[in-house]
Amino acid sequence: MKNRTSGKASGNILFLLVGLTAGAAIFWAGHQFWPEDKQSSLIDNPSSPRASEAFRGLLGESTIADIAARAEPSVVNIDTRTSVVVADTPYHSGLPLGLFFGLEPQTLVPRRLESRGAGSGFIIRSDGYILTNNHVVDNWQEIRVTVKDQPPFAGKVVGRDAATDLALIKINAKNLPVATFGDSDKLRPGDWVIAIGSPLGLGKTVTLGIVSALGRSIGSLSQSLQLIQTDAAINPGNSGGPLLNIHGEVVGVNTAIRGDAQNIGFAIPVSIAKDVARQLLDKGRVSHPYLGIYMQALDPRLARSLGYKPDTRGVVVVQLERTGPAALGGLRPADVVVELEGKPVSSSEEVQRCLSRHKPGDSVEFGILRDGIPLKLTVKIGELPEVARAPHQ
Repeated sequence: MKNRTSGKASGNILFLLVGLTAGAAIFWAGHQFWPEDKQSSLIDNPSSPRASEAFRGLLGESTIADIAARAEPSVVNIDTRTSVVVADTPYHSGLPLGLFFGLEPQTLVPRRLESRGAGSGFIIRSDGYILTNNHVVDNWQEIRVTVKDQPPFAGKVVGRDAATDLALIKINAKNLPVATFGDSDKLRPGDWVIAIGSPLGLGKTVTLGIVSALGRSIGSLSQSLQLIQTDAAINPGNSGGPLLNIHGEVVGVNTAIRGDAQNIGFAIPVSIAKDVARQLLDKGRVSHPYLGIYMQALDPRLARSLGYKPDTRGVVVVQLERTGPAALGGLRPADVVVELEGKPVSSSEEVQRCLSRHKPGDSVEFGILRDGIPLKLTVKIGELPEVARAPHQ
């Protein structure tokens, strides 16, 4: 993605899953892609035919309604359920009365508690493949998917990726309406966007807004994941639903909002979602690039302590995984990374963005300062271990 507006969103991030537990509403914070039978698909041939051709002219009074009408059949509701059995007394509220009167405790009896959740998704292949958020379908016993004008289908998780908060699910259906991919790399702040989903269980809700900023990151997800910020109204239950451009093309996957603000929402760019979906269908998991390095931006105080001029720009290697790719490539603690692939870097986010453009097995040239001496090192990128989390990149 072209990083036109960068920044990090922190604070009360609310993932857009509606949860219902024991009757109460809870907002949780939280090779070929296509087989040879040529299934109709979202990324089968995104340039022809294009759903957007009807909307290339000037905006009219029915433009948004027309876009929603075309896109809405490919948007689904996802309902989830989990039940657990707990031991309890026959008393259903408060403490057992026997505790107040010195009586022996009643015999414990099993009681079943049920948790429910709701989110959104959109169809990316006509034979029943649906893209949504990982947090929508993670650790639920039952997944039910509702497609327009059809009874609910049982959903099965094909694969999921916690690092990008994306998941692919499958329903047993054919000839489903498929959404159309747009190009999230072409988005600019101020572009119109449309969100469709099931906020608070209200299916097929349409809201309109703009791209507020690009290149945002939130602490709940990998810092290399550069999100779209939008003011289109999205709420718990919108998770996994599409963010559309003015041509009716999917440009993002709605995933989170700032819980302490109004109309500050975040979507995963479709350029990322497309690659993740391919890998999930191919192998059920996603390979992420990995260096095994802890980094810190070089500020004037730190620069002086390392013997450099205060205006030296770069990223200090604070710590390395002993057998990680960066250590094996020759990097050492206290090295100052000043260039990656010939381009200057001055923050760990810039290093992470560069890394995100590569795949495991690629080689990257580092320009570093070691004890004031410029050096060039070539590091072969590894694959992020399942247990590794940011700031391991």
